[in-house]
Amino acid sequence: MPLRLQRPPTWLLVGIMMLLWLAWVSRAAWQTSQGIEVLSYSAFEDKLRDGEVSQVTISDGRVVGELKIPDAQGHRQIAAELVDPGLAERLSKFGVNYQQVHESTLLRDLLSWIAPFLVLMVFWSVMARRAGGLSGGAGLMGVGQSKARLYNVERNTGVRFEDVAGVDEAKAELRELVEFLKDPERHGRLGARVPKGVLLVGPTGTGKTLLARAVAGEAGVAFLTISGSEFIELFVGVGAARVRDLFEQARANAPAIIFIDELDALGKVRSVMPIAGGHEEREQTLNQLLVELDGFDPSVGVVLLAATNRPEILDPALLRSGRFDRQVLVDRPDRTGRLAILKVHARKIRMAAGTDLEQVAAITVGLAGADLANVVNEAALTATRRGADAVELADFTVAIERLVAGIEKKSRLVTVREREWVATHELGHAFVALMLPSTDPVHKVSIVPRGMAALGYTLQRPSDDRHLMRKSELTDKLAVLLGGRAAEIMAFGEPSTGAADDLAKATDLARDMVLRFGMDDRLGPMSLAGAHAVFLPTPESPSPGQPPAGARTTQRVDEAVHALLEEAQARATALLSQRRGALERGVKALMAQETLDEAQLKAFLAAEPPPAQPPVPAAAS
Repeated sequence: MPLRLQRPPTWLLVGIMMLLWLAWVSRAAWQTSQGIEVLSYSAFEDKLRDGEVSQVTISDGRVVGELKIPDAQGHRQIAAELVDPGLAERLSKFGVNYQQVHESTLLRDLLSWIAPFLVLMVFWSVMARRAGGLSGGAGLMGVGQSKARLYNVERNTGVRFEDVAGVDEAKAELRELVEFLKDPERHGRLGARVPKGVLLVGPTGTGKTLLARAVAGEAGVAFLTISGSEFIELFVGVGAARVRDLFEQARANAPAIIFIDELDALGKVRSVMPIAGGHEEREQTLNQLLVELDGFDPSVGVVLLAATNRPEILDPALLRSGRFDRQVLVDRPDRTGRLAILKVHARKIRMAAGTDLEQVAAITVGLAGADLANVVNEAALTATRRGADAVELADFTVAIERLVAGIEKKSRLVTVREREWVATHELGHAFVALMLPSTDPVHKVSIVPRGMAALGYTLQRPSDDRHLMRKSELTDKLAVLLGGRAAEIMAFGEPSTGAADDLAKATDLARDMVLRFGMDDRLGPMSLAGAHAVFLPTPESPSPGQPPAGARTTQRVDEAVHALLEEAQARATALLSQRRGALERGVKALMAQETLDEAQLKAFLAAEPPPAQPPVPAAAS
């Protein structure tokens, strides 16, 4: 362990100062009392007149006389404050005792040198406490010490693998690491060594930090956790010193696990031509981390775990084998994983009998573990607000709506005309989605304002996990996005600003179909999108933009995107025209009830069946 230099306590410093002052005062008093009698000036002159003084010494403001014969007290010298000779001559005529008194400047002299010293001590104390806050309470001399929090066998993380659900593949990868730390001899009998570093990669909220704590809890070894941003401070060189101190602590407590959360804050790609001083501290810290990864012996029993949701910005030198030997993907859970996560969090709440969490897992596609924990908590809060004794399925539905669409804004004033416009727009989305075969199920339509600016919403949640989408599904999705605008034009003769977000999403999707997925017949099987910067991109991830291309190709891209959007709006308009009566009745019902569920929407469509020969052909797959 490194030497810990600590600031001495304040009471000790004050005591030393008082002792020095007392020693100085005592010395002065001792010198004064050594054979010198202090008299008044008149008495001193009387001694001179009587011939008792053999020698006189005059100093600045003081006169000292040597007695011929010591007096009864044994004094050999007498002293008096010097008085102006002219004044002394005049005063001696009156036969009175007189002397000159000088004001004592002892206290002022002491304060003149003690006060600056005290100010410096106070300043030092304040700076030491502030530096102690920067260095985790270690004082100014400990600013380079690691701020990692240590969990040992007695003070465990309290997390086990059974507390982590929905990431079975990641747990299987890390379980082997736990076995290595528990019994290194058995697992290394064939010459294998424990991995130096394991990088947990995945989107935010998927449980990377929780998984690392579970590894430490299962292994029963020392666990040092720190965030990547805690290495960098104001002072140059602090980050590198903290990296060295962190690994020294780990070696002193081996076997141990070091966990660096948010590694991207520390391990970004180093600049080719860095600005002078701009990134020097961060790069110096990263270089020290690379040196430590190369230097420590895995047989000691020290393993580095790290987590990031942005692996694409990490320095390649950090990701090579021999430093981070394994990269474990912690992805969003599938339906089975979501159900397992919901069951883990449902242990903490009181649920009504018969509440089926599988239905909740089915409508939470795409949500991460943190989102599901929030859904369970919001469901419990919803049940508490309505005074229920247990949480029911309806509470989970409300919680999902709050998470997806935002909080209801019933106090927002909306005119009757705007409500009719919003109801028409939202039912346009819902009816088109219900009439097309490859769209996500519609769970609810509402005109209650939610969130920052939404005056209404159509809740669609996929019932199955999807990892790819066909062209027919994307074209149906385009029609649903433009269904609200098509309903506005059909009902009122013109569109409104309420379709702005739909237009942006539809345009991005159509551009991706042309640029990324090669789904335009005229351009053919050609990808024109640049390198994708989104971690684990999905078909619905935004495009990074069109790379440089010829003018003719660019024009063809614009024409293809425009054609897809025009075709989608034409399909939506044709579908709604077939059920215009159902749309009008649905608008009236929605304005009266404010919310319609899937069964009610299907009932409106069933009351007005489509023509025998649909005028709009299905999109080609």
